[in-house]
Amino acid sequence: MAKSKNQTPAVTTCDDHEVILPPNKLTKMKPGKSEADDDRVARAEAALAEIANEFSMWMNTECERLLEARRKVMTAGLNAGTREELFRAAHDIKGDAKILGFPHAGHVAESLCRLIEHTPELSRIPLALVEQHVDAVRAIIREASLQDAEKTASKLAARLRHVTDEFLEHENRDQLEYLDSLLAPPLAPDQTM
Repeated sequence: MAKSKNQTPAVTTCDDHEVILPPNKLTKMKPGKSEADDDRVARAEAALAEIANEFSMWMNTECERLLEARRKVMTAGLNAGTREELFRAAHDIKGDAKILGFPHAGHVAESLCRLIEHTPELSRIPLALVEQHVDAVRAIIREASLQDAEKTASKLAARLRHVTDEFLEHENRDQLEYLDSLLAPPLAPDQTM
């Protein structure tokens, strides 16, 4: 059986190389939504609605990990092991929070990650600032259903980010190029507070 033209790659030979264009096996779609698309979206939204009540449970579990990491830091101090555990717990919350409906908790967790990651000397990190970040994440998740919680969480996240940036600016003051990149505004618009 002979291959049709559409299934054979097109080869263009140049002096020192060849350009190979593979066949396009994609089918053409008609523009606009179909009923099947609407059904898929509706099913996906319904599935999310079914598990939405579990989101806060999942975030509470992540908060417990963060709280346990903080306990270890407060007991043993910031060392390579406790730093890694605290960073990992905060980083996981940073990644999950927006998806699970707690974007400001994610912003606070990101600020904690920045504090841990960009302070040149671990022993210089104020443990009170670590505690404030952990307490803020926990409060934002715990109080999410209260009136004005969104506004309060936004202010809290912005304030902690500001304090963290001031601290990092001071600690990295001798590394101007690094400092410029560290304090540059985020590229992704949803990362701003």
